[in-house]
Amino acid sequence: MTTEFALIDALRRIATSSAARGLLDDAAVIQIGDEKLVLTLDTLVEGVHYLPDDPPDTVAWKLVAVNASDLSAKGAEPLACLYSHALGEDSWDRAFLDGLARACTHFSLPLLGGDTVRMPEGAPRSFSLTALGRAKRDQPVPSRGGARVGDRLWVSGTIGDAGLGLAVLRGRKAKQSAAQWLVARYRTPSPDTRLGPALAPFASAMMDISDGLLIDVQRMAEASGVAIGIGIESVPLSPAFRAAAGDDFDARLMAATAGDDYCLLFAAPPEHTARIRETAAALDRQVSAIGAVSDGGGLVLFHQGQPVPLPDHVGYRH
Repeated sequence: MTTEFALIDALRRIATSSAARGLLDDAAVIQIGDEKLVLTLDTLVEGVHYLPDDPPDTVAWKLVAVNASDLSAKGAEPLACLYSHALGEDSWDRAFLDGLARACTHFSLPLLGGDTVRMPEGAPRSFSLTALGRAKRDQPVPSRGGARVGDRLWVSGTIGDAGLGLAVLRGRKAKQSAAQWLVARYRTPSPDTRLGPALAPFASAMMDISDGLLIDVQRMAEASGVAIGIGIESVPLSPAFRAAAGDDFDARLMAATAGDDYCLLFAAPPEHTARIRETAAALDRQVSAIGAVSDGGGLVLFHQGQPVPLPDHVGYRH
């Protein structure tokens, strides 16, 4: 199997439980009596998801954060986690565990156990974490596939910061204050585990942005069987991003195709607009309307009201 999508297609013949959601979502949902248990798993591999010289405590933080982000995008409150650890040098592992402890506390994901392995000498480190969450009894768990014609498309936070932070670590020049902030966004993402559950009652579809805004909008459109148009000028950028890269079309396209944002992407009927804004404001969080759902299929990109061709690279693919 040469691509992630080919493997997932093959796995659908095995993952036939309704809890698997057809492998079209970022989490599984198991109904246990009146309770809905949400489960997700993410893996970080050295040289793929983090740089070999990233501080070990930030690697652990990111491992927990990306899973907490998936739970939030399903409207689930965090419960606990399990993880597997590839043993390495003692000092590196101890620093990793310090970061793991801080992240588990911050994201309210107490560690229950897991597994340890010894990697072959010279092999990249690899860590996996399974997070468990609980969805509210009286509301559905939003999937990628629920967007409906007429919905507005929203994102939380700002887009492209982590991708630019990675570019800085790889040598891109930026003022020190902006560079430090952007690198922190890459190494230590901080999804708000309160925001997803608070917005879930208003959302037709919801997921987190992990591989890039454009590719994840495309995935939502495909899973929902609709067209989703976004205006590139509506993509929210942080002051640090603007200072380091500007905010012209090319800068915005760079932001929209970068990964590791871990912001929420959600579609909701327009009549929920006021409630969405009020809910985000109550949590002191930013949300931005960036597009709309219509008949058709796939992602449509607009610039100043005019459709523009999609770039060859719309986001990260394995």
